[in-house]
Amino acid sequence: MSSSSVVDTCKFENLQVDIEKNDKDVVRSQWVLNAPDPPSPCRVVVDSMRKSFSNFREKISSFSDQSCGTLLLSGLQVVFPIFVWGRNYTVAKFRNDFLAGLTIASLCIPQSIGYATLANLAPQYGLYTSVVPPLIYAVMGTSREIAIGPVAVVSLLLSSMVQKLIDPFTDPIGYTKLIFLATLFAGIFQTAFGLFRLGFLVDFLSHASIVGFVAGAAIVIGLQQLKGLFGITHFTTKTDIISVIKAVWEALHNPWNPRNFILGGSFLAFILTTRFLGKRKKNFFWFASISPLVSVILSTLVVYLTRADKYGVKIVKHVKGGLNPSSIHQLDFNNPHVADVAKIGLIVAVVALTESIAVGRSFASIKGYQLDGNKEMMSIGFTNIIGSLTSCYVATGSFSRTAVNYAAGCESLVSNIVMAVTVLISLQFLTKLLYYTPIAIIASVILSALPGLIDINEAYKIWKVDKLDFLACAGAFFGVLFASVEIGLLVAILEESTLASFASLTCISNVRFTRNNRLKINDTFKFLVVKVLPNLDSLWNNYERPYCLSASVYS
Repeated sequence: MSSSSVVDTCKFENLQVDIEKNDKDVVRSQWVLNAPDPPSPCRVVVDSMRKSFSNFREKISSFSDQSCGTLLLSGLQVVFPIFVWGRNYTVAKFRNDFLAGLTIASLCIPQSIGYATLANLAPQYGLYTSVVPPLIYAVMGTSREIAIGPVAVVSLLLSSMVQKLIDPFTDPIGYTKLIFLATLFAGIFQTAFGLFRLGFLVDFLSHASIVGFVAGAAIVIGLQQLKGLFGITHFTTKTDIISVIKAVWEALHNPWNPRNFILGGSFLAFILTTRFLGKRKKNFFWFASISPLVSVILSTLVVYLTRADKYGVKIVKHVKGGLNPSSIHQLDFNNPHVADVAKIGLIVAVVALTESIAVGRSFASIKGYQLDGNKEMMSIGFTNIIGSLTSCYVATGSFSRTAVNYAAGCESLVSNIVMAVTVLISLQFLTKLLYYTPIAIIASVILSALPGLIDINEAYKIWKVDKLDFLACAGAFFGVLFASVEIGLLVAILEESTLASFASLTCISNVRFTRNNRLKINDTFKFLVVKVLPNLDSLWNNYERPYCLSASVYS
């Protein structure tokens, strides 16, 4: 969000107040903030679009004296960053990217099948989503470490909303069509956010809200996997914890086959053990990364050799192979639910962008480079637009696979290309081998990825820093847990909108706020790190409490 387009420069009076070491009784009310009233959201949208068009005109005028070849190259570099970093690409970097790509592919294949099941889609759609979107993002994205594909939270959110329009079990074809349509709308909205510099819409989900929302969604996802882990046939389509526990309780009182649980539980323990050892010993990292794929291979062999499917072990059965088929003909804009699907696309677009940009910026800060928020939104959006035309559903940055990609030593987005090609080869030649894969193993792979989504330490830090922030975190968590995923998301947004004033800090240099606390901000910085101190409210007389809705600045 451009700070100059949101709030005029904040004027401070009497800021140079010397606070001596023993002078604790200094009246802090001497610090008065004279800030203009915050603009309306509509005004912010208009200002953002106006600045976007103004910058576009400036760029066009700067190209007037350049040759056609230079203009073409400059245009390609703006739209496709691969033409920028690709010039300095080396064989040594490719070796690292190749190994990293194979590593995340070994994690991506079982996860993609599981997340497609979570989205109530056939397994191949998860694999399709791990082929085309990573290839598109590789040439358009700006994050070097991010791994693109299906993710758990988006899969759950998408299925929980679309299944209210069409039942995926009675009309799977109609349900799949709405999924593709929602993906197209999500891509259009994401592209528009970046094109018109509307990043502040994504910032309505603060860090505290995301922590609570993701933790609640992780628990709901875990409870949903009990169906596959226990081999339950009839299960609820609701996502709230009460309905799911009730369904599990009723199912366990009916005849069920313990072989599913024994098989799934054994390999779940195996995956979690390898990850624990991988964190303790760096040399064990590679085996921990491929343990989900090893589990799928070994469990499939066990079922095939023992014919366990004849004794009640539920298996995946048919997985359609081959290249991604076109889904253009499945995009039905005359569907009576098209307006509802557009709303779903908007919600999913915001959640997917929030997760992807958060993941990308986390690893960009570690590597010491800056992520362009607007370009990220456009690249993710265009990725999903193309994906909706090639039988993919909403793709975004995956935290678990991105962490593995980073730890495996990736150098660039070529690792995404290697991953996509590996998944494509698997689709072309290896899908028949997945016939005997136990559903309990797919549930185990998903369950093994969930502990990383529940960040108790971060929630505790939020509680220590700001109780109102923690209220937003808890509201999102319990909203997802006891109502639904979309209700939890709505609660998070409403709490943030209520607690936060719609304002933005501009660049302030060498201003003394409290003793031993000074902001020194260079004008070229694109972001601001603010430490919120206890009892800071007393600094601002007759104004709302200072509140950081987001630390991101979209310029």
